[in-house]
Amino acid sequence: MKLTVVGCSGSFPSADSACSSYLVEADGFRLLLDMGNGALGELQRHVGLYDLDAIFLSHLHADHCIDMCAYFVARYYRHEGGRCAPIPVYGPEGTEQRLTTAYADTPSASSMSEVFDFHTVKPASFDIGPFSVRTEKVCHPVEAYAIRVEHGGRSLTYSGDTGVCHALDELATGTDLFLCEAAFTHGKENIPDLHLNGREAGETARRANAGRLLLTHIPPWTDPQVNLADAREVYDGTAELARPGHSYEI
Repeated sequence: MKLTVVGCSGSFPSADSACSSYLVEADGFRLLLDMGNGALGELQRHVGLYDLDAIFLSHLHADHCIDMCAYFVARYYRHEGGRCAPIPVYGPEGTEQRLTTAYADTPSASSMSEVFDFHTVKPASFDIGPFSVRTEKVCHPVEAYAIRVEHGGRSLTYSGDTGVCHALDELATGTDLFLCEAAFTHGKENIPDLHLNGREAGETARRANAGRLLLTHIPPWTDPQVNLADAREVYDGTAELARPGHSYEI
């Protein structure tokens, strides 16, 4: 598998990165995890607009899904070749309604479903193309899911947005690459069931015995080096910061 960080900024785009969006590829299949603010533009640096095979939305906060509205335009009003066939979109209950409301002026109430084949995510195990995936509900103010993606004996676990969560510990157990949010700063913000700080991300990776930790979703006002240092204090494996545009072999 190959993971490419399309965007990794938390809450809103930074000067250097779009919001959360991650491209996972194997056997020619392209799965996108989230499509936050600014992600659609950056995505085109790595793959053609119409070359995605499936999309997973961890939750319905704008910094993880709002560019789906722009992607609707690209697929529905395709200038050449006619309207695109529906692409599978996996998201929490109400995803279609949320995106339709955000767009506000779709030709009809069902227009989104003409180019997106919506599937409701619940805690489950299923296949997306060549990937075996497992989803678990995590701790966030809205319905939110982490996902584990496996292929060829290798695994990637993406936390989505979450506070400290036993379900995430279990999902990430033994994962080769743990893509984990670290939005908060240890000793500064302490809001339960919202976000992890760098230390908590490191502790989660340690409990899960993850092979490698990649910190993501760090907002522009947070010093990522502090969060990375905090993670490394409690996790002995390789810990890095997600870098926009960078690819990782799993």
